[in-house]
Amino acid sequence: MRKLMLAASLMLAMSTASADGVENKWRVEFSGNAERAGHIVLQVAPAKGEPIRAVAEIANGRAENDVARDVGAALQAVASNHYNVEIDDGEDVLLKKQDGERDFVVTVVENNVQGVRIDIDAE
Repeated sequence: MRKLMLAASLMLAMSTASADGVENKWRVEFSGNAERAGHIVLQVAPAKGEPIRAVAEIANGRAENDVARDVGAALQAVASNHYNVEIDDGEDVLLKKQDGERDFVVTVVENNVQGVRIDIDAE
């Protein structure tokens, strides 16, 4: 019973931490190659204010480094007034808030590109 209560407490703490989860810098890691064409939609949502959505069209056969560049370009096009966007290690996209901006969270809204996996971590 004690283990069950501890596990429940840990799960509650984890869900509370991720519910707010805003940070000042995020890493979006791409792995795998595009086995078919599709699109990836990311949302960048500040602690307060309107979220920004970036849509990247991904061609069939794109390698993970190319997918990262495509998504980075889509983010740069819609979010560069608020966030610095850069490619790191080839397959990663880094987003960092600019001075005066609020901390934010990055989420995958949609990824229908077969073969491409996305992992998002706070830096």
